Amino acid sequence: MKSNFKTIDPKEVSIPELHHALLGAIGPRPICFASTIDKDGRPNLAPFSFFNVFSASPPIVVFSPARSGRTGATKNTFDNVNEVAEVVINVVNYSMVHQVSLASSPYEKGVDEFIKAGFTPIASDIVKPYRVAESPVQLECKVNEIIRLGENGGAGNLVIAEVLKLHINEELLMENGHIDQQKIDLVARMGDNWYCRASGSALFEIKKPITTVGIGVDSLPKHIRNSSLLSGNHLGMLGNIEEFPTSAEIELAEQGLNSIEERFTRALKLMQDDKISQALATIWNP
Repeated sequence: MKSNFKTIDPKEVSIPELHHALLGAIGPRPICFASTIDKDGRPNLAPFSFFNVFSASPPIVVFSPARSGRTGATKNTFDNVNEVAEVVINVVNYSMVHQVSLASSPYEKGVDEFIKAGFTPIASDIVKPYRVAESPVQLECKVNEIIRLGENGGAGNLVIAEVLKLHINEELLMENGHIDQQKIDLVARMGDNWYCRASGSALFEIKKPITTVGIGVDSLPKHIRNSSLLSGNHLGMLGNIEEFPTSAEIELAEQGLNSIEERFTRALKLMQDDKISQALATIWNP
């Protein structure tokens, strides 16, 4: 069978080509808007999308200010955390994203991006770098370790930082104390010049099977697994059901439906309404 995939060997393509392929394929990537200072106390702000949180106890975040793919030079942020092992990671939302993009410009060392991009500095409680007032969440961190991944252009530098204090805009909090994912209005990086806005219809929920164990796709009847009407997501929903439907549930679900086509149509509507067990009972019999 003919393959429809383009295969890339990292050793056989240029760094820019590999870089674009990776960034186009892996996303959306959260943005670390890093505030640092150098040994002379001069502030710097820069965004990095090689970033995520990796632990809650201790609370650890990692970001990577990679070497320039064009010149191989290190970023000011990387130089700063080597001089002063502290950083404030400011979360980026939609209302500030154009200013964040401006701050990514290759300004000379010593240029204050707070001023250039129009952000408001706030003194941190524990660390020396300033927080960004416009950011909905700010993380004061100490740098525990820096892992250099290479010396060539495009090589990353993993900055492993421990969160010492979080500052969360109270307007984002729901009654249960959790951050409202609609209100925070996060943005993330995609490939090329593209960003992703995580709000509105872009957000959807999937209940995590933390304590439950689904029957699995392999336990579904063959006519369901092989149906052209069901996508992989549909099969995943059905396979996440914890128990097989009973005879009584199947009989009730099939009432008034005269054909398998009618039952599949009804099941798809039930899945849209998050009535997964009822949907499975509707199409359980061939």
